[in-house]
Amino acid sequence: MNEQIKWVFSNLKGKRALFIFAICCTITANILQITVPFFSKTIVDRFLSFDNAATAAEYIGQNKQTLYMLLLGMILVTLVRTVIVYTGNLSYERVSQSFAVRMRAKLFRNIEAQSMEFYDRYRTGDLMTRLTGDLEAVRHMLAWVCRMIIECVVLFSVAIVYYFTMDWLLAICLFALCPIIFTLMFMFRKKVAPMHRALRERLSELNTAAQENISGNRVVKAFAREDYEIERFDEKNRSFSESNMKTAFVWLKFFPAIEGCADALAVVMLLAGGIFLINGRIGMGDYVAFSGMIWTLANPTRNLGSVLNELQRFSAAAKKIMEIDSAVPTMSESADAISHPGRFNGEIEFDHVSFAYDDAPNAEVLHDISFKIKPGQTLAIMGDTGSGKTSLINMIPRFYDPTSGTVKIDGTDVKDMKFTDLRRNIGMATQDVLLYSDSIDGNIAYGNSGMSLETVKKYAEKSAVTSFVYQLPQGFDTIVGERGVGLSGGQKQRISLARALAITPSILILDDTTSAVDTETEQFIQENLRNLDFECTKIIIAQRISSTKDADQIMILRNGRIEEMGTHEELLAKRGYYYEVYSLQQSA
Repeated sequence: MNEQIKWVFSNLKGKRALFIFAICCTITANILQITVPFFSKTIVDRFLSFDNAATAAEYIGQNKQTLYMLLLGMILVTLVRTVIVYTGNLSYERVSQSFAVRMRAKLFRNIEAQSMEFYDRYRTGDLMTRLTGDLEAVRHMLAWVCRMIIECVVLFSVAIVYYFTMDWLLAICLFALCPIIFTLMFMFRKKVAPMHRALRERLSELNTAAQENISGNRVVKAFAREDYEIERFDEKNRSFSESNMKTAFVWLKFFPAIEGCADALAVVMLLAGGIFLINGRIGMGDYVAFSGMIWTLANPTRNLGSVLNELQRFSAAAKKIMEIDSAVPTMSESADAISHPGRFNGEIEFDHVSFAYDDAPNAEVLHDISFKIKPGQTLAIMGDTGSGKTSLINMIPRFYDPTSGTVKIDGTDVKDMKFTDLRRNIGMATQDVLLYSDSIDGNIAYGNSGMSLETVKKYAEKSAVTSFVYQLPQGFDTIVGERGVGLSGGQKQRISLARALAITPSILILDDTTSAVDTETEQFIQENLRNLDFECTKIIIAQRISSTKDADQIMILRNGRIEEMGTHEELLAKRGYYYEVYSLQQSA
């Protein structure tokens, strides 16, 4: 818990002084609680403790000014305390909201900076939970839990000092129940801590199930699996609810005993205080003051359970957030990374490259890959599913680093380049297209938000986007749904290709980009790719011979190794894998 609290305080940059001020307000306001019983005691002792009414009336008449001053003092102290409490609560809220905004931005920036392995390891729903529910739990700790802890501690401390100052024996009678209460709280904390961790995991699973289902709604409907997904979500929902109920029932088991102890304080005060009052050990004013301060013991006792509950929730949430906050990218720019603000020539070289994913280090995806592409050339890659094609192209923009060997662009290892310079020279369009909830114009201009509409239209024409875009309600201003819902697979692929071309990259990587378009449209796109108005090296992953036959080099990957490499005619002459694919497609 201490580690989480230190982490929160270290992230209160710019608001620490305000937070300390809020704590001081809480302490001051609760210390002022002692003044009301003090005024009550004084008024009772000086103006109400008389043997007969005539004497009381005469004394009050002679000391009206003193009585009025005491009453006015009570009112003023109450008003001042109200202002202090309001100011303190407002300060807590400002600090907590500022923390949440800054921390959410910081976490998002850190998530954006992570390497691809990070996204392979964490589920989207889990990351969403950390940015929302978990962060809200930490914010709530700053806004409410912290204040309640300080109130409980200060009230309890003030009560101890006040009671022992007035009468130590009556104080001991009242505090005799405290060891029982603290024992119950310790037992409660021990039981509830692991349950909050489990509850947080159930919430993450629930969010993940919802996110995956909504994102994959087309697949769900295509397989008529709505009932299955509803049942699956209900199961996660029930699991979260059951975990929530179990956590709540832990507190409910301890609640009667703790509430009973809190109520017993009033009984002790009535019995012990009554006996001491009758015996003359304390006066009526002392009794009134003691009675007026009973709530300073009872309220902290009642609130302690809720505070501990929230603290455990905070602890579980803060651990998850700290994990993201402290996450370090597995790959980073070297301190002496080479700056390359201009365009690349586009020469690509793989020098004895091997690669395996972190979660399966002994299962190589690529083994001893070596080849070179000259500037402006086109390399086509073919191979079976799982042969390592996508893994290979992912190392060019340095989404992953090779296990051994080097990937070079223009003779420079990509590890020695700045990420921004490297990636802004590479345009990528993949088979699995992600379009944002934006206009078609905005999606194509994603790589450069200042791009003119004329430029957008130019590359939309080269990607055969204009063949359908003017049939849409608002043309290029048509808003497409999340992931391009409302467009066909081929239409989304063409927008993705236009987005990659619009940044005029030095290196263009197309991963099965025209797999969902018809043959005529594919031929139109291939012709435009051969006649771009800017120089670029192209790498095309495709299974259609029509997409690969005009490439300067064709690479056949099998089981992570280069099985064949050459031109269309050279590979046909070898009568290997390429020839078999060619024969099958020709006969088809």
